[in-house]
Amino acid sequence: MKIKAILLLSASALLFTGAQAFAQAATSSQGSSASGGQVVSDKDVQLLRQDLRSKKKQLIAANLKLTDAEATKFWPVYDQYADELTKINDVKIALVKDYANNWGTMTDAQALDLTKRSLDVEAQINALRTKYVPIINKVLPGTKTATFFQMDRRIGMMMDLQLASQIPLVQDQN
Repeated sequence: MKIKAILLLSASALLFTGAQAFAQAATSSQGSSASGGQVVSDKDVQLLRQDLRSKKKQLIAANLKLTDAEATKFWPVYDQYADELTKINDVKIALVKDYANNWGTMTDAQALDLTKRSLDVEAQINALRTKYVPIINKVLPGTKTATFFQMDRRIGMMMDLQLASQIPLVQDQN
């Protein structure tokens, strides 16, 4: 168990590093980011996101104890789930870019709109997880289904925390 925890922490550190670079990339706006970072192209952000998805899959594979039969059934379902999650995260990326583009001149109405859209994205992620619990439970027993969703949520929260820590507060724009 200690070895798995060490693996999880090591992989988490990789995800944190990637999430931090992603936050700096996503908040880049016309030559500088809200936090003073360098310009990163949309292609760079896309490549970083692919790398994060790959690391997430590796982390899950290393820590979710699957038999060969379970793995054969699980990974195609996981890939479908990940594809749907990516589409939702595309909206999240657009929100971060919108935030970065308006930071410094954001109106009350824009700030409220971004807040509502952000909450909608979180609701979509929760709805996706709710949708996939019975689907994954068809290919994995309950304990492994629960373990997958624990890992998925933890990884997501770590990445969200790192992203949020890189984005300045709205009130600090003045």
